[in-house]
Amino acid sequence: MPLELELKTRAIRAAAFEIAAGVLLVAMVAAPAGAGFRWNIPDWIPPPAQPADNRITPAKVALGRHLFYDKRLSANQTMACATCHEQARAFTDGKRTAAGITHELGKRNTLSLGNAAYFPTLTWGNPQVESLEAQAVIPIFGDRPVEMGMAGKEELLLKRLRAEPRYQKLFAEAFPEKARATKSALYSLSTVTKAIASFQRTLLSFNSPYDRYKYGGDRGAISPAAQRGEALFRSDRMKCYECHGSIYFTDNVKHARLEFSEMGFHNTGLYNDDGKGAYPAGHAGVAEITRRDDDIGRFRTPGLRNVALTAPYMHDGSIATLEEVIQTHYAKKGRAVHAGKPANPRRSRLIDGFRIRDQEVRDLLEFLKALTDESFVNNPNISNPWP
Repeated sequence: MPLELELKTRAIRAAAFEIAAGVLLVAMVAAPAGAGFRWNIPDWIPPPAQPADNRITPAKVALGRHLFYDKRLSANQTMACATCHEQARAFTDGKRTAAGITHELGKRNTLSLGNAAYFPTLTWGNPQVESLEAQAVIPIFGDRPVEMGMAGKEELLLKRLRAEPRYQKLFAEAFPEKARATKSALYSLSTVTKAIASFQRTLLSFNSPYDRYKYGGDRGAISPAAQRGEALFRSDRMKCYECHGSIYFTDNVKHARLEFSEMGFHNTGLYNDDGKGAYPAGHAGVAEITRRDDDIGRFRTPGLRNVALTAPYMHDGSIATLEEVIQTHYAKKGRAVHAGKPANPRRSRLIDGFRIRDQEVRDLLEFLKALTDESFVNNPNISNPWP
């Protein structure tokens, strides 16, 4: 039987979930760092939060790295997690939407896994996918759409892993307490997803030119144009910082020092099919979970680190370039206006349009390019470990 995540009906209101009984803040339990593991982060970044039942260790990360790049996790052995999350593209795929092993196209653009350890929710429109462990189940076993196609083939997956000599050592080192029990306890969907999640928590990117300029004291790390672009980004005229203002450049944040997660899902006015706020079928965003009209078109704010590498843009990959994102979408109160529709009446109050000169567009693009971390996309320690 295909595995399904339990979907609980909640609507997002800023940093809280509004449910029938009122507003419930989602608390984060700050787990201490895993024994023997050193986070590769600068002093000005707090460590990621961790689930109490999956403390990170170097052995789990090593196992997860192998699993992440292993095509045996797909039914016909043609896809790995890394197929849609390429390191050179900041762990995206460069496609409008990804296709699974059956060539069925999904409806969502592939989100970057960079700094995913700091995000309290892991998909574009489902606020209930709150952990990397839970998210890992979706591409492997999900069937709407089919991605890796392993629904109903759990035993086949585990049989393949048990047969690989390299895994015999990696699994035992990652989960020694289960290795002392039984082989069925050692090779399980739980250990597979916990290992993948552990590796994904190490995909950390905080060494861009902007970081060296802002936090490292290197005033020459970014160009004068990029400095002007940052001023525009943080200006009241453009309001980019309202949703992309944290050190992660998103308003979705969790870490080990936060008592509560911060969450942001917004309707940016990308569509307005009927003049009353409608989005195309399959693109309702949070409303697909909550069934509330007020949530139509609300999607998670993605982080902007490495954004120059992650085209195309928006939840459905429907905007090809950053220039278009600025000029035909945000400057116009949402792309629906650019397409000849009225502004979406359900769009966020922050999406109010602005005038921007060509030189200002170039400056803003220079700033966004300065968020590219070349050491991240070229780091051999997170690359494919298989021969």
